[in-house]
Amino acid sequence: MSHNSTRRDFLQTCAGALAAGAASRLGPLAAPAKARVVIARDAALRGSGATPDSARLLKLLDRGLQTLYDRDTALEAWRQLVRPNEVVGLKVNCLGGRGLSTTVTLVEAISERLQQAGIRDIVVWDRSERDLEAGGFYPRQRRGPVRCIGNDEAGFENDLSVYGSVGSRLSRTLTRTCDAVINLPVLKDHGLTGFTGALKNFYGAVHNPNKYHPNGGDPYIADLHMLPQIRAKMRLTINDGTTAQYEGGPGYKPQWTWHYNGLVLGRDAVALDYVGWQIIDAKRAQQRLKSLAADGREPRYIATAADPRHRLGTDDPALIERLEV
Repeated sequence: MSHNSTRRDFLQTCAGALAAGAASRLGPLAAPAKARVVIARDAALRGSGATPDSARLLKLLDRGLQTLYDRDTALEAWRQLVRPNEVVGLKVNCLGGRGLSTTVTLVEAISERLQQAGIRDIVVWDRSERDLEAGGFYPRQRRGPVRCIGNDEAGFENDLSVYGSVGSRLSRTLTRTCDAVINLPVLKDHGLTGFTGALKNFYGAVHNPNKYHPNGGDPYIADLHMLPQIRAKMRLTINDGTTAQYEGGPGYKPQWTWHYNGLVLGRDAVALDYVGWQIIDAKRAQQRLKSLAADGREPRYIATAADPRHRLGTDDPALIERLEV
């Protein structure tokens, strides 16, 4: 760990403490606003085919964004989310190959809307070029304003970024290329952490994710999201549930997947993961499987991410506004 890295982390921690102290001197805090999580589904998403229909998926995305941002049109929502000439990263998850990766059609729909909002540089990225290819993407190629790159090609920072239990070299795509990131995980079960979604998807942004699976990823996943490079750049999460998996994850196990035909959208990653966990547990109950908690795999890192030390979002259902459209 470099001296400069340690000093930066210390100063960032002090800044957070000063901000909290200043807020306390302003008097009683107002009641916290609810975290909005939007579930957009379309039973006919696939039409007569096996894969999501591009036109229907674009309409589903539009409906979800308009509801999340409470805007009359999707373009208004996108213009609130990003600013012209920013470089926008799309953090996909391609671990499951063609069967259970962030859908190429979804990335194409998002890229279309981003271009309409004035974005001219879009970077699709994940942990490796091999994963991107397995998911149907095209590393090292540029198609109009869209390019794809793996961390193995872009590289990692030389210095460690440190918080709590975490000490990692961050992807240079995150730190040096992207001004903003849209997080695109897949809605699925995980054999070690119980559930994998918005928060855990950033294991694909560090050089040593293998170090962070003990104890169900707790507190590693929450600590990772305390790094300012992640917190400052993550604008939105769209959890891809066009195909979801309720058992046997994170690898693709077709016998335990189902066509959820939906997207789960939110700006509060903790609330979004709490809702995603409930969706997985509901499907497990339908299939007469134990809940994740009863199976010894409760995703405790979600509560840790919401605790007073982290305050990354809320896992309190009373503070989550769940909208289904």
